[in-house]
Amino acid sequence: MFKPVSSRVSFPELDANVLQQWKEKDVFRRSESERPDAPLFMMYEGPPTANGSPGIHHVLARVFKDVICRYHTMKGYRVQRKGGWDTHGLPVELEVEKELGLKSKRDIEEYGIEEFNQKCRESVFRYVKEWETMTDRIGYWVDMEDPYVTLHNDYIESGWWMLKTLWNQDLLYQTMRGTPHCPRCVTSLSSHEVALGYRENTPDPSVFVKFQVNPETSEDKSEVLEKLGAVNTDVFLLAWTTTPWTLPGNTGLAIAENADYSIVELEGEDSGQRLVLAQPLVQTNVTQEHKIIGSLKGSDLVGLGYTPLYHPSEFGSQVRQFVRRPGPGGMVTELEDGGQFAPKVISAEFVSLDDGTGIVHIAPAFGDEDLSVGREKELAFVQHVDLQGIITGSYPFAGKFVKSADKEIMEDLTERGLLFHHDIYRHTYPFCWRCDTPLLYYAKSSWYIRTSALKDQLVGGNDTINWYPDYIKDGRFGEWLRNNVDWAISRERYWGTPIPIWQCGECSNSICVGGVDELRNISGANGSLKSDHLDLHRPYVDNIVADCTVEGCPGKMHRIPEVMDAWFDSGAMPFAQYHYPFDNDTIETDGRFPADYICEAVDQTRGWFYSLHALSTLLMGQPAYKNVICLGLILDEKGRKMSKRVGNVVEPLSVLDEHGADALRWYLFTASHPGEPRRFSGKLVSETLRKVMLTLWNVYSFFVGYAEIDKFDPSEIPDDWKPENELDRWVLSELHTLISQVDGYMEGYEPTNAGRRIQEFIDQLSNWYVRRSRRRFWRNEGDADKLSGYITLHTCLVTVAKLMAPLAPFVAEEIYQNLVCSVDPSAPDSVHLADYPVADESLLDQPLMEATQLAMRVSSMGRAARSKAGLKVRQPLANVLVKIRVPAERSYIDQVRPQVLEELNIKDIQVIEDDALLAKQVSEAAGDESETILSVDHYSVSLEAGYLVAVDGNISPELAEEGLAREVVHRIQGMRRSANFDVTDRIVTYYQGPSEFVGVMQGGFSDYIRDETLSTQLVDGAPDPDTNGAATTESTKIDGMEITLAVHQVQ
Repeated sequence: MFKPVSSRVSFPELDANVLQQWKEKDVFRRSESERPDAPLFMMYEGPPTANGSPGIHHVLARVFKDVICRYHTMKGYRVQRKGGWDTHGLPVELEVEKELGLKSKRDIEEYGIEEFNQKCRESVFRYVKEWETMTDRIGYWVDMEDPYVTLHNDYIESGWWMLKTLWNQDLLYQTMRGTPHCPRCVTSLSSHEVALGYRENTPDPSVFVKFQVNPETSEDKSEVLEKLGAVNTDVFLLAWTTTPWTLPGNTGLAIAENADYSIVELEGEDSGQRLVLAQPLVQTNVTQEHKIIGSLKGSDLVGLGYTPLYHPSEFGSQVRQFVRRPGPGGMVTELEDGGQFAPKVISAEFVSLDDGTGIVHIAPAFGDEDLSVGREKELAFVQHVDLQGIITGSYPFAGKFVKSADKEIMEDLTERGLLFHHDIYRHTYPFCWRCDTPLLYYAKSSWYIRTSALKDQLVGGNDTINWYPDYIKDGRFGEWLRNNVDWAISRERYWGTPIPIWQCGECSNSICVGGVDELRNISGANGSLKSDHLDLHRPYVDNIVADCTVEGCPGKMHRIPEVMDAWFDSGAMPFAQYHYPFDNDTIETDGRFPADYICEAVDQTRGWFYSLHALSTLLMGQPAYKNVICLGLILDEKGRKMSKRVGNVVEPLSVLDEHGADALRWYLFTASHPGEPRRFSGKLVSETLRKVMLTLWNVYSFFVGYAEIDKFDPSEIPDDWKPENELDRWVLSELHTLISQVDGYMEGYEPTNAGRRIQEFIDQLSNWYVRRSRRRFWRNEGDADKLSGYITLHTCLVTVAKLMAPLAPFVAEEIYQNLVCSVDPSAPDSVHLADYPVADESLLDQPLMEATQLAMRVSSMGRAARSKAGLKVRQPLANVLVKIRVPAERSYIDQVRPQVLEELNIKDIQVIEDDALLAKQVSEAAGDESETILSVDHYSVSLEAGYLVAVDGNISPELAEEGLAREVVHRIQGMRRSANFDVTDRIVTYYQGPSEFVGVMQGGFSDYIRDETLSTQLVDGAPDPDTNGAATTESTKIDGMEITLAVHQVQ
């Protein structure tokens, strides 16, 4: 009937067998193909990059995707889960640069863009086999035979269509901004990329710099100059900065117009010098002897000229000037070459009096705030740093990386008497999330998507998304949307989706191309667009030149050199994976858009989650997904973030080879809730294997072993069968309660709670139901009660297999194949094609469950009290006293009395009230402790959650004799197992020992010993070596008595 099941199991071998079954039966494909009319459930796969081996964090995301999809398949949905590969972007380029020994963009261009991009193309599929192996081994079902690949022309073309759509809606524009820039990668980063790389407690210089007031460039400021004493005295404007390397780019000092500023005259070493700074900040910043000789309003300082720290013309830096003039559609501000360099004090609303000096150093070439105020006030613009972060010109510190130049700049200012004070300032600072280089805020021209224009729609759309955990919605993700800034999408790199904008060199006309056919149709487009060998990457697409589309312009149009942010690629996948709208133009109506479900780690809230949401909202007016599980980070067993540098990264295949996939999956599901971090180690997975998988397997093995002996056939269960045994009714009530709860958890995207609840039931099934039912299965006769036990346990195992199939697909399949498919040829041939269980409310019995829960609690507390008092579990005791919490539980105690007495090996149970003498004594002894175990008189008392359980430690001679008999039974049963006897084998037992022991073997407990051990005889003496030479013999000590036992099988 059933395939024999050993209690010893290799889960990795089981996994391999199940994987082979799935492959032979094509179960994954059939889960979709055999239900064409079923409602569609759409999961979007966040594309990994296969230029590195997968880690345990990739397993985490993949199993959380898989569990929801498997559940919905069993609920009758046709689940689509198309795999994908993210193949563009800086991670790929950096890896190839490292392999080729290239250090800069100049190195790449000398090597050749064509050759470099070819190396990138090859590298992105280098570890595909490792990814496929890992994906297969963990049981993640995803379509990897027809994945979307972001480097494919079709994918790129859909991205072009999306950008053209945004262009037509005036949501794509180019402007100069103070952009976060990586000098190592030599490219801009978007705001959500910046958010991925912040580091706490980053040290930077904190410098207070003196800018000397210059009367000669301070026209119409005579009254202010006189008040300052600047004609006869050295007067300095004191400014604070944490970026000394930007000081050569200073073109203005900003003050708060309505603030009060103090004129401070220094005494001592700098006697006679005067400083100007905000009045509230004097005491904080000027700690030496000084006196206040006057004050001014910030507005008085506006227009005051000062001597630049480094005059650009003296050090070979170009000076440009912001100039406002009339232009198309109104006034425009543009940069012009030349102009007199005479920096002045300006006013700015962002000047704060909370820290610094109330005077802000302004360098428009660095930082968006500085750039904006530079435009507004028509300041000069000095860019003395190149895109690789190297200081240019002939400064003493030229040729150095900006962060390295800080020290020399401070030394130079100190020598010139212009550095008032310096210290270390620790703050949160952004680093490149890919190469760990500190970012610079660099004013340059970039292309932006105007996401801020639809901020309200982005926020409103987020309100319709179900987030798990829900605090992400209004927290990390919602906050990001509410503070939305436009998305910088252009990257000055090579391996990526080329931005499809062509510009004319003659008239600056720009067009955005939305597809290959559109590009072909542009007049004058050259012959690089033949479809046979079309490649839309650089440098091939750069070679496509077209006639200017402006009538009468003779110019040629060339593509701009930038490529798109790789996050645009990944955010485009709802459309680009189907080459929409060129193909599959029904995705909006056939259920493929938006997704029902996505899942990635918490760091994607400002990455993939955002790019999906932003592009979908801008293009379609709605979110790209309905439900999202956001996962916390995986830490090592000490709580540290996993890192190759630290050497604590866990390789998934080694864990799978040792423990199997289900134990790993179960641990990842149940260790913590999705949004919380989870510690990981092989030891923790091993503990899950022991507690859950092996516990379930032992129940399964127990059932099959006895069911085969009694030839139990589940196909012969009567249609009208109903459980009568109280234990059966209890466990089936618990089972159908479990079905309802787990189904609710899974429907609510809570696999963690579902797994934990199943785990609780497995423990109850093993440690209460099976343990308390063993005697029913041991009996020789096949009565109705025994049959009821088989039916009940078979029902529990099959149902648990179905419930846990989405979480532990391998062991669930193994149990289902043996317990269902082997006896029912009409059943679905995989548990993953079966229907998810449905609760039968007629089997629910809430009072019985509450009564049994109370029995389990009292038994657990009683065992703890026995253990604390050193009372052996096989030693019967006379009495147990129980204090309950509510009166209704008194009837429960009466109902479960036999169970509690048997569990605790006690003769009687009594319920006591709060005013009982023992209860008062215990309360006084326990004091403030609500959960403890203590001794009062001859009772060992356990307190927990308002309950009291007290076991009587007095042992009469009769109880001692019974305890000895039970201990003998335990030893003989152990010898049966050691001799590998079958559970039904009859034996003869021999015994030798002192008279007290012999009296037990021959007295009132002899029948009990024979029945429990299946002994036909209890023989005083040793077995005859001539006739019973195969007997198993054991000498041991019980209660201080030396005894010898021997057993042999009855032939």
